Amino acid sequence: MEPEIDDDALLVAAVDDPEAFAQFYRHHVRGVLAYFRRRTNDAETAADLTAETFAAALEGRRRYAPDRGPAAAWLYGIARRRLIALQRRGRVERGARRRMGMARIELTDELLERVEAIADAELARVDVALAALPDDQAAAVRARVLEDRGYEDIAAAERVTEPTARQRVSRGLAALRAHLRSQEP
Repeated sequence: MEPEIDDDALLVAAVDDPEAFAQFYRHHVRGVLAYFRRRTNDAETAADLTAETFAAALEGRRRYAPDRGPAAAWLYGIARRRLIALQRRGRVERGARRRMGMARIELTDELLERVEAIADAELARVDVALAALPDDQAAAVRARVLEDRGYEDIAAAERVTEPTARQRVSRGLAALRAHLRSQEP
């Protein structure tokens, strides 16, 4: 097992060190794949979007600034934009992959089943971790991350202030991250 290095440090190091980006990729590929699988309900689209996201992250790694937020949030911001692009155009954007010279992976039935199994396993891990959170944090994380709702909307639905909604999401995500890291294979 590789030594644990902070994601922010990995992404900063990735500017000059390809192995640092590879390690960052390994930390997040299952989560990003599950993110897309849950939202698209299609393994092939999820795999394409995951490849697009990491190609864009690799291409844009020099623009990452740790003082503006965590590396994982930066990555999921890219993922969210890829998903929005898909929804707007009805297809996966292939531009970043082409610019990076990455060939499209043709998925066989066996590979599609593997993508689905990985995504399903990751989603099950997240569901278990969410169930371990206090109810208010779990609800806030589900609303923000899984349902992509804004903090203002979450605050109104939970009848709390927006800063309280942000705090619940933040604390819930920190606890979720710690739980998932403790359970990594």
